[in-house]
Amino acid sequence: MNFLRNRLVVLGLVLLATLLLYLLLPSIRQGSMEPSLEAQRMGLMATPPPPIPTINVSIRTGQLPGDPPLFFREAIPVDAAGRQILPRLQVVLLHGQAFTSKTWEELGTMALLATNGYQALAMDLPGYGKSPNSEALKTDQNRVDLLSRFMESLGVRAAVLLSPSMSGHYSIPFLMKNSAQLHGFIPIAPVGTKSYSPQQYQNIQVTDIQMMMM
Repeated sequence: MNFLRNRLVVLGLVLLATLLLYLLLPSIRQGSMEPSLEAQRMGLMATPPPPIPTINVSIRTGQLPGDPPLFFREAIPVDAAGRQILPRLQVVLLHGQAFTSKTWEELGTMALLATNGYQALAMDLPGYGKSPNSEALKTDQNRVDLLSRFMESLGVRAAVLLSPSMSGHYSIPFLMKNSAQLHGFIPIAPVGTKSYSPQQYQNIQVTDIQMMMM
């Protein structure tokens, strides 16, 4: 049990590190992360950073039928030789309003998880990326059912669910109603937390829960 808890802690730290890149990605795309002239004069940027090592992990994509259809990306865990292995844990990655599942691929998060033995699954939430919006998602129960459909269709059992910002509209109701289906929950400032009482949060039952309010 302690070994598994340690695995969850390591997983949380890995995801926390990539979170910084996740939040900075819009600025990077707009070119606002260029070094200042003052820093260049001081020679602080004279030495370029070492290149990020290439990780040979295949990211497969697919679309689940339903209302709405759900586009997803998946990274299968591999060993040091690149051979497919059974996952230590399954990790479901949701995204914020300015992002999609592709963000987790671009940041290298999915490949990093796969090379460390985790199965990574990232979905485009309805209305984002390649998943169309739907009028069938007006209630919390509708959104809970959508996450359940996603996990059941891909054979996900007892996953670690990571939920930043806007995705809290989906993850928080799911946590309240279907917490037994999760192995861990990593919230990153999700919306919707004030819709529930402290007592409701205390009643949540998640197997070896590793809650990190970031």
